[in-house]
Amino acid sequence: MRTIAVINLKGGVAKTTSSINIAYILNQKGYRVLLVDNDKQGDCSRGMNRRTQEGPGIDRIMVERKPDMTSLIQKTDYENLDIITANLNLLTANMEVTMDRVRPQQTRMKSALQKVQEEYDFCVIDNAPDINVSVINALTAADDVLIPVEVDDNTTEGMNELIGQIEEIKSELNPDLKNVRCFVSKYNKYNGAHSQGAEVIREWYPTMKTMIRNSLAVAKSTYARTPVALYSKRSAAAEDYQTLVDEYLQMIRG
Repeated sequence: MRTIAVINLKGGVAKTTSSINIAYILNQKGYRVLLVDNDKQGDCSRGMNRRTQEGPGIDRIMVERKPDMTSLIQKTDYENLDIITANLNLLTANMEVTMDRVRPQQTRMKSALQKVQEEYDFCVIDNAPDINVSVINALTAADDVLIPVEVDDNTTEGMNELIGQIEEIKSELNPDLKNVRCFVSKYNKYNGAHSQGAEVIREWYPTMKTMIRNSLAVAKSTYARTPVALYSKRSAAAEDYQTLVDEYLQMIRG
């Protein structure tokens, strides 16, 4: 199983939309995919129609010594695309983990995912805009990190801190981390500032060629709780996510 962590310290850059569509497109290509919601807000869970207020999910992985993965993994509406959900229980779980001085704190998610690694081809983890203990767990478990970046006045805000944190985790906890790549989201090719900003990102950070164009279909698909790649297959964003996944697969195949 190859694990992808989707992260940015900024909110509103399409992390959840990207996680859902990457997972869905990989699934439609015939891969068995596990989608992990690692944000207490539970937007990824909501987007897959599986969010609950109190149901067990990723929080159990963080606090239980031997989490029952069978009970935590839920089926979605798509065959061979499963999900581990999140809700506000993750906030309490993270606090509990940081106070636990007995068990290792940073490798709990990796250990749990290893229990099901033969059941899936890919795991996609949607992360909170934060560097908390569960996000550190996700980066410790990841083979690849994808960073959606929206071009605006604060495009690079927090980027150096995030890249530095990822490099530290690679050095200290996860030497198997293979790829860290940005990709531009919500791109408007008719906006000159977007074109210039995209060039700056490419110059400063390792960046995928594919850019996800801004599309009204994304907002509509979010409201419908359906991946845009299914909701509006011919929309700009749907086409771009397809291209992004193809580029990613080509990258990992060398």
